[in-house]
Amino acid sequence: MTSAILQFGTSRFLQAHVDLFVDQALQREQALGRITVVQTTGNAQSAQRVDAFNAPGGYPVRIRGCVDGEVIEQEHRVTAVEAGLHADRDWAAIRELASTSVQVIVSNTGDKGYELSDQDGPELLDAALPPRSFPAKLLVLLHQRYLRGAAPVTLYPCELVADNGTVLRDLVRRLAHAWKLDSGFIVYLGKGCVWVNSLVDRIVSEAIEPAGAVAEPYAIWVIEAQKKMVLPCTHPQIVVTDKLEPYERRKLFLLNLGHSFLAEHWQQHQRPQDETVLQAMSNPKARAQLEAAWEEEVLPVFDALGEGDIARAYLAEVRDRFCNPFLAHRLADIAQNHEEKKRRRMLPVVALANKMELPLAQPRLRAALKLAAARAAQAA
Repeated sequence: MTSAILQFGTSRFLQAHVDLFVDQALQREQALGRITVVQTTGNAQSAQRVDAFNAPGGYPVRIRGCVDGEVIEQEHRVTAVEAGLHADRDWAAIRELASTSVQVIVSNTGDKGYELSDQDGPELLDAALPPRSFPAKLLVLLHQRYLRGAAPVTLYPCELVADNGTVLRDLVRRLAHAWKLDSGFIVYLGKGCVWVNSLVDRIVSEAIEPAGAVAEPYAIWVIEAQKKMVLPCTHPQIVVTDKLEPYERRKLFLLNLGHSFLAEHWQQHQRPQDETVLQAMSNPKARAQLEAAWEEEVLPVFDALGEGDIARAYLAEVRDRFCNPFLAHRLADIAQNHEEKKRRRMLPVVALANKMELPLAQPRLRAALKLAAARAAQAA
């Protein structure tokens, strides 16, 4: 096995976004190579996906929606995934791969993917089993790569965390210090490896079992330019930019916040369990509250930043995406880790308005955050 790209995460999102991008680029001979996917959890569905990745023939991705009034219905057969591995079962093979042919590491490990584990320690550097946390797994893999003299890699975290590459780099370096690893390795982590801040944006509404997904036509992967970085592929929907923050802000404050706002209404009003984003947007009360939150509590922040026009243009796209009649994007799925998502998506809007001393009451966002704080206190 000599994959150029190592991917942590088996999610339907990665299947319909990063993996599809690489697959399409491979057809044009514009990708580094194929992908090895690593499952890092004990989730049974993820294990089934790993088995499917190892089956011949690839998996389907269905693109459904409307672009400029034209209906798009396509099915792609993704064959870019060379192999699926399980961290607990295949750790030796993963270590060997990470120390040799891999040039790029991609991850999307979920909302809690950067959490550390008290069970992880330096004794795992040479152990047969992997660490529990994703940052510690990376540390072990990069340490072995360093000892074997392999060139530094480029890492593309895709988790929805601001400055995700910087955050992950600092986590891994702090672990290296805590484990008392040598100074040369710590320099290798910080100045050799390239930790790229990036943003991914595509609504992937349904899984196709055991592997595959249904997604909208809109997709973008925004990558913050860095010296020495190696791109996994070139693709029309990959944007390399010197300024990632405006893209992040629009997605977080408008699309992601909008999803969580609808999920909050769904929970509070005990809406049907299988309600979708489209159905919520067709509900006059839910739609009116969301539109008011966008117009009165979010867009004025963009106006104050001088980004009002481009934010409104992006919001027009978001409305069309939320009203896509071909996607069954269930609010129950969006509501997973709901309180944490609310804090990540709503609190920065309120904090930024406060920082700029804007005369905004933001009652809807503050009410949602207050409820999140109350639930956190009850849980404690």
